[in-house]
Amino acid sequence: MPERARLDHVGLNVADLAAASSWYRDAFSLEVDFEGRVDAIGLSFVMLRDAHGGRLELLHREGSAAGPRPVDPAEAALREGFGHMAFDVSGLDAAFARLVALGAREVMTPRPSPEPGIRMAFVADREGNLVELLERFAMTDVTGVTDDAGAAGTAALPSARGRASA
Repeated sequence: MPERARLDHVGLNVADLAAASSWYRDAFSLEVDFEGRVDAIGLSFVMLRDAHGGRLELLHREGSAAGPRPVDPAEAALREGFGHMAFDVSGLDAAFARLVALGAREVMTPRPSPEPGIRMAFVADREGNLVELLERFAMTDVTGVTDDAGAAGTAALPSARGRASA
């Protein structure tokens, strides 16, 4: 059996690398881990890291063109491939309002998630990529034991933990 794997990062192709890097750093208090360029193919990239080690790689290749972007999660589920990325936050309503103030488009206002113990919302970044916000709450199981349902790994925005999901 193979060793357990851990997701290292998600790569997101963007039209404006500097603007996208600035927005994600401001929106989620991500820090630049490293930047680079592959001259042979005209590819520039910025690797962003959160306080918990989650990473988001933003990439831009000269001559790239915008592909179709779903307007909401339901439309995204009709397409195979990348659908959205998600960040755990605390204070979902405030985080949602803060991202909209930073220029994100409202997609789905904060509400209960189909997953128990979680509230969720969606925004689209300035390039139209869907970003889910999740807030986890402590849950009590049938034995009365409290499980922090990810609360220990959930940091208050702006120190959000990035998590990719498709």
